Amino acid sequence: MTNAERTRAFLHSLESRDGSAASFYAADVVQRELPNLLVKSGATRDREALLRGMEAGKKSTSNERYEITNLIAEGDHVAVEALWSATLNVPFGSLAAGDTMRAHLAMFITWRDGKIVGQRNYDCFEPF
Repeated sequence: MTNAERTRAFLHSLESRDGSAASFYAADVVQRELPNLLVKSGATRDREALLRGMEAGKKSTSNERYEITNLIAEGDHVAVEALWSATLNVPFGSLAAGDTMRAHLAMFITWRDGKIVGQRNYDCFEPF
């Protein structure tokens, strides 16, 4: 499997919310989320924090989707542009429960031995 294929499978696992996304992360993964409307100061997360975030996301959203608009792979590095959307289970900002939250994403993923070891997210949320 190529790293481009792994990346597509990883995003699909996030959509499925069945816990399979955890298998894509190396034990020493570091994810950096750059500042955005939701995480104003940005964040740096290890594997455990990523897994906790996935569980928390299941409570506040459903029907999560990643529509890939561009994917470029070179060696161990993959760059992805995607439109993310999810249905809110709870009100958030000006959005009501049942509304769709959207973000335009750029993700830069580094793979090692078939596992994600680095991930940088640039999340541009539509107004909420």
